Amino acid sequence: MAINLEKGQRVNVNLPKFVVGLGWDANASSTGTDFDLDASVFILGENKKILSDQHFVFYNNLKSPDGSVEHTGDNLTGEGDGDDEQIKVDLSKIGSDAAEICIVVTIHDAEARRQNFGQVRNSFIRIFNPDTNEEILKYELEEDFSIETAVEFGRIYKRNGEWKFEAVGVGQRGGLEEYLRKYA
Repeated sequence: MAINLEKGQRVNVNLPKFVVGLGWDANASSTGTDFDLDASVFILGENKKILSDQHFVFYNNLKSPDGSVEHTGDNLTGEGDGDDEQIKVDLSKIGSDAAEICIVVTIHDAEARRQNFGQVRNSFIRIFNPDTNEEILKYELEEDFSIETAVEFGRIYKRNGEWKFEAVGVGQRGGLEEYLRKYA
């Protein structure tokens, strides 16, 4: 049975291979333009900086150099039930210099489209076992991010040789560029 997390909660990830599923819906009172939300992953070292440009995994770079993180592709509309985007993780392949996997969702072209996460609902991140489809954990964002255009949903980090997941749920106004500056 899945563990439902609240913001700030942490739990061990006891699987070497798993899938991170992310989902969301746009509110009915749309801006007249489709919402295109994008999941991105930053693989960081102990210094909280990205290991290399190739360790930034997103719709234009679908796989990390070591093959430990793979984005399954960009969903341009977010329509339908379930996961809108997925990221496959294989911790048995991750480099020894990796200490954290930061998972961020941003709104593509948010400023021009005048969109923010306050117009998005039912946002979640979950981790499941791809062999059994058993959901291990889930974190539903319940905050109203009325001015934010990017949200760090969660992070997977190594502590004392074990990998853990933390439900983060922190937004930023600067979109993806803000995260690129933060982790570069």
